[in-house]
Amino acid sequence: MAITATQVKQLRDRTGAGMMDCKAALSQFDGNEEKAIQWLREKGLAAAAKRATRQAKEGTIGSYVHPVGRKIGVMVELNSETDFVARNEEFQQMARDIAMHIAAAKPEYVRREDVPADFIEKELEINRTLARNEGKPEGAIEKIAEGRLNKRLSELVLLEQPFVKSPEGRTVGDVLDDLRARIGEKIEVSRFAAFRVGEGSSDAEDAEN
Repeated sequence: MAITATQVKQLRDRTGAGMMDCKAALSQFDGNEEKAIQWLREKGLAAAAKRATRQAKEGTIGSYVHPVGRKIGVMVELNSETDFVARNEEFQQMARDIAMHIAAAKPEYVRREDVPADFIEKELEINRTLARNEGKPEGAIEKIAEGRLNKRLSELVLLEQPFVKSPEGRTVGDVLDDLRARIGEKIEVSRFAAFRVGEGSSDAEDAEN
């Protein structure tokens, strides 16, 4: 059974587990979400869910300026629950790495929930029309449109982009999940801003935790 990005996201929202772990769990149980949740809990991979309701009000500002020409700069706010973690060198390095990733990958939103509903509906409608023009079966139109939308969002959403420093193709969200598991606190990217000489500044969607 093919597991969709929507199924993976829904399981991740419920458990707090990493995207790859959620996909593996769903694949193992043919998309059965309850069995996947049980498996993740048994493996200890859903422990992050316990932190979901905590407040991450401490943190740091990570920054990056491209060394060649110094014409690209990024600032990102990475939040934690405690100042102790915010001062941790691994946490500080993660903030810097995410700023560098943003400079390279040019995301427009922090998370999928930040994407405006009208943008999503417009993309779906465009992809429905495109699929029909390609002669796709009517019964497959919606699934094709959703698949293309998911691909588009994975290009625009920071947490869903493959992390530039991960040779395994893990996403920024996956890497943050790993950091949460090691540190034991809620860690969130709340917002970022990118500046490119000649283009003015572009603020990303401000997303509250």
